[in-house]
Amino acid sequence: MESVQQYITENKQRFLDELLDLLRIPSVSADPAYAQDVRKTAEFVKDSLIKAGADSAEIHETAGHPIVFGEKILDQSFPTVLVYGHYDVQPPDPLDLWDSPPFEPVIKKTDIHPEGAIFARGSCDDKGQMFMHVKAFEAMVAKDNLLCNIKFLIEGEEEIGSDNLEVFCKAHTDLLRCDLVLLSDTSVIANDVPSITVGLRGLSYVEVEVTGPNRDLHSGVYGGAVANPINVLCDMVASMKNEKNEITIPGFYDDVEIVSISDRKAMNEAPFNLDTYKSDLNIEDVMGEEGYTTLERTSIRPTLDVNGMWGGYIGEGAKTVLPSKAFAKISMRLVPNQHPDKITELFVKHFESLAPPGVKVEVRPHHGGFPAVTPTDTIEYQAAQQAMEKTYGKVPIPQRSGGTIPIVAMFENVLGVKSVLMGFGLDSDDIHSPNEHYGLFNYFKGIETIPYFYFYYNKLKTS
Repeated sequence: MESVQQYITENKQRFLDELLDLLRIPSVSADPAYAQDVRKTAEFVKDSLIKAGADSAEIHETAGHPIVFGEKILDQSFPTVLVYGHYDVQPPDPLDLWDSPPFEPVIKKTDIHPEGAIFARGSCDDKGQMFMHVKAFEAMVAKDNLLCNIKFLIEGEEEIGSDNLEVFCKAHTDLLRCDLVLLSDTSVIANDVPSITVGLRGLSYVEVEVTGPNRDLHSGVYGGAVANPINVLCDMVASMKNEKNEITIPGFYDDVEIVSISDRKAMNEAPFNLDTYKSDLNIEDVMGEEGYTTLERTSIRPTLDVNGMWGGYIGEGAKTVLPSKAFAKISMRLVPNQHPDKITELFVKHFESLAPPGVKVEVRPHHGGFPAVTPTDTIEYQAAQQAMEKTYGKVPIPQRSGGTIPIVAMFENVLGVKSVLMGFGLDSDDIHSPNEHYGLFNYFKGIETIPYFYFYYNKLKTS
């Protein structure tokens, strides 16, 4: 392992330069205008795998954006690890809130990242974290110290729901056969407090439309006599939470996992400073479901949030219009035992029941995902724990995350294997937001740690 770490040290600048090249390609999967850039990124990933030492790497077409698959099989007696990642990124909007162009990566020092951080869309989510695995793989191959068979499954549709990934996995179960899935699309508590994600929330995502009159109207002539869809939508959304910030959809909490008092106590022993949290967000106070701490609200409790709302006139100046339509995008984060399809059905039924006679409503379900909890008593988890302890000098803390990675449950259902979520980002890295960034410390720490995972996994698996 010393030779592997030495190789990483000697090639740090090149590893960084190659990531910057990857980040310059605007692989926005949600916007058809970027389709050629998405494909260009897939080609970049394929070529990177070949250069790193893969026996083969291919681009597989799907009904949407392509999937990159590569592998290096050394010995059938070795354990096989399937590395998952995604090369697509979120749209960069709003562009005017970026301090530098989102696809022109720059490195700047920050209070949290005194050694520097890469500011670019996708730097943390997930190009930077995915590329760590490619570079760690290169180092192990270069020094003839690869102790597991490795397969890479890198998709281009994670940010739009991974609609075609399950279809691909079901059609290629033999190709993807493995002992576990390893992915880095999560975070650590802090750079001096390593952690491993052991739980993820699920997701139900919908778009709603409220229609009033058959056209936009003059608010002076018709105002006060005709239902205003924006006003109505605001009232409907507001009614979906009560004074305790509990979600009022009937049946919403029926299947929610009840976490024990002892587990909640252990969860709240994780390092967390509420004042620092509020200061970082520049808010006076936190808000959430009554009776739960901030750490609990963002991990073991479900949510309902408006992600966007629009309608009427939003241009410069004034236009006294009573709009015909109003829209909103709404996401619900789910916890273990909640089924995304059931929650979507409950939402649709309740939302339609809230509509007053003066409007019509339509709910369009989007993608969803199941919650997932990964065990901590497996050799896979132990390998990740030992690897992070080796490079951080501390035992990582098992932590439930508030985010959603639907493919974790899908891999278990389709491939019959558990996942290890060994991420290296920080919650403060502004993923999905303007000025997304990824610390140089985190990028290189990931590359240094991943080879140890394979070392310990082989040792535990074959002992």
